[in-house]
Amino acid sequence: MLEEAGIPTVVVSTARDISSQVKPPRTVFVNFPMGNPFGRPFDRVQQRAILLDALRRLEDARFGGELIDLPYEWGEEFDLYLGGSRPSANI
Repeated sequence: MLEEAGIPTVVVSTARDISSQVKPPRTVFVNFPMGNPFGRPFDRVQQRAILLDALRRLEDARFGGELIDLPYEWGEEFDLYLGGSRPSANI
């Protein structure tokens, strides 16, 4: 409805497979854990950078449904961040 009213939108996605199927009008993908599309809490520098990249998509999108991968990296394995544990290496 927003797009139909002339208000452009952009999705910041952490689920590339879902976004590629749903095809929102404009999507940027970050390979971050679900629920963290702008990065780690309190990392204002990275959050701002991702936000500005997403807003640039409003100007730069060439066609509807376009999905662009952003170059940001989480920097460690997701399961460790989410409280998961690794199997013990003790034999």
